[in-house]
Amino acid sequence: MNASKILVAAAMLTLAASGSAFAFHDGGVAYCDGCHTMHNSSGNKSMSGGRNTALTGWNAAGKASTTQFQGNAFLLQGSDDSSTCLNCHAANDATGSGYHVMTFPAPAVNAAAPVERTPGGDFAWLTQTFPKAGYAAQSIGERHGHNVVAQDYGLTADATLLTAPGGQYDAKALSCASCHDPHSRARIVDANGTIAYAKPGQKVLPIGASGSYGAVADANTATGVYRLLGGANYSQMSYSNPLAFNADPPVAVAPSAYNRTEGTSDTRVAYGQGMSEWCSNCHRSIHNDNTNAANTALIHPAGNGAKLTAAANDLNGNATGTTIAALYNAYKSSGDLTGTQAASYSSLVPYEEGTGVIATLAAHADTTGTQTAGPTTGAENVMCLSCHRAHATGFNSMTRWNNNSEFLTVAGAWPDFAAAAGSDSLKNSNGMNQAVYQAAMYDRPASKFAYDQRSLCNKCHAKD
Repeated sequence: MNASKILVAAAMLTLAASGSAFAFHDGGVAYCDGCHTMHNSSGNKSMSGGRNTALTGWNAAGKASTTQFQGNAFLLQGSDDSSTCLNCHAANDATGSGYHVMTFPAPAVNAAAPVERTPGGDFAWLTQTFPKAGYAAQSIGERHGHNVVAQDYGLTADATLLTAPGGQYDAKALSCASCHDPHSRARIVDANGTIAYAKPGQKVLPIGASGSYGAVADANTATGVYRLLGGANYSQMSYSNPLAFNADPPVAVAPSAYNRTEGTSDTRVAYGQGMSEWCSNCHRSIHNDNTNAANTALIHPAGNGAKLTAAANDLNGNATGTTIAALYNAYKSSGDLTGTQAASYSSLVPYEEGTGVIATLAAHADTTGTQTAGPTTGAENVMCLSCHRAHATGFNSMTRWNNNSEFLTVAGAWPDFAAAAGSDSLKNSNGMNQAVYQAAMYDRPASKFAYDQRSLCNKCHAKD
C-alpha cells in the first residue's frame, strides 16, 4: 500500500472512531458501490452482505450464499434495505463505537446489555424480551422500538402493531429507508436552517458536508439535513404503497462523538425545531399542533407550538401560574425542586429550542458537561423525542426511562430482577438485572436520582 492510500485509510478510521459518518455519507448520497452491487460480484466472488449465520442460505463466514451474478432487489448488498444499512451500522462492539446503531450479535437476555449509546438507541433492544416482573405487563422486545425489517440481522416486522400508530404505514415495509433518505436530496442552504430540494427544473447548491454536526452552508455548497431524514414528498422506493411525506426534516445539531456512555456527563443533541412535525409524516393523527392546540384531544401536546412556557396545573387541574419551563429548571429529582436554570438540562428529557439558527444550536451540542443550561428563551417546546428515542430502548414504547413501573430507583439503587421475590426492587425491574437496567439508562449511577425516584415525566410536571 502506498503512502497516499495509508493516509486516506487512517483518515477514514479516525473519522469513524470520532463518532461521525463523515467519511461515507458526507451529508448526501454516498458512492453507489457502498450500498449497491451491480452484478453481485467482486474479485470474481459473490459479495452480497449480511451476517446472520443462523438463517438458511448463509455461510459460516457470515456472507450470503446468493449465487454470483444473481443479486438482491434494487441491487442492494443486503437482503433488504435495513440489512444493507446494518452492514456498516451494526457491529460486535465492546462499548459504543462511532456510527453503529446495533450490537450484533445481540447479547443473550440479562447476560449483557446492548452496548451502543447513540441518542437514537440500539436496535438490539428489539431482541431483548425480559421475564415478567412486578405488576406491569411483560417487557417484550418488539415493544422496545421501531421494528425495522432486517432479515440478515434477525429483525422482523412488528407482529402486534400492523400499521404505524396514528397512521397507515405498513409495519412489514418499515426499514431504515422509511425514515432516512439514502440518496438524501434535501439540503440546508443557509445559516438559518432553511431547507431546499433538488427538483426537476430547479437548480440548488450541491451538498458539500453533513448537516448533523453544525456545518453551515456557504456560497458554493449546501449541507445535508439532519441524519439524512426524508424530506417533504419523500417516499420509500421499496414500499409498494408509498405515503409521501408532508413535512420537512427537523433542524438539529449533534456533537460528533455522540455514541458514548452518559455515566459522567450527558450527550446533548441541540434539537432546534420541527421534530414532531416530521414524526407526524407517519403518525399523522397524533402529536400535531392542530390537534393539540388546547389539548382538546386529551393527548400530550408535542410540536413547535407546544411551548414550555405554558402554565402548569395543580393536582385538581387548575393552572398554577408556574410554567413548565420553570418546573423543568427547578426539578432535580423526586421531592427536590432546588435546581437552577443554569444546570437543569437532562438528555433523558430533551426539548427543542425553537430555532433553526445553526450557530446557536452548534454552541449547545455537547458531551463535556459544560452545556447544562435549561430553557430560558420562551421559544422552547416539547417534542416526540422528549420522551422517546428514535430507534429503540430497553423500555416499552421506546421511552427514555421506564414508564411501566412506579419507581426508577429503589432504596438508592437501580431495581434488580435478581432481587428477592416480592421485593420492590424486583417489581420495578422491568425484568432486567441491575447491570442491564443501568445500561438502559445510559450507564448513569442511581445516585444521580432520588433515593426512591419516580417517573421522569415529573421533570416537566413535578407531581412527585
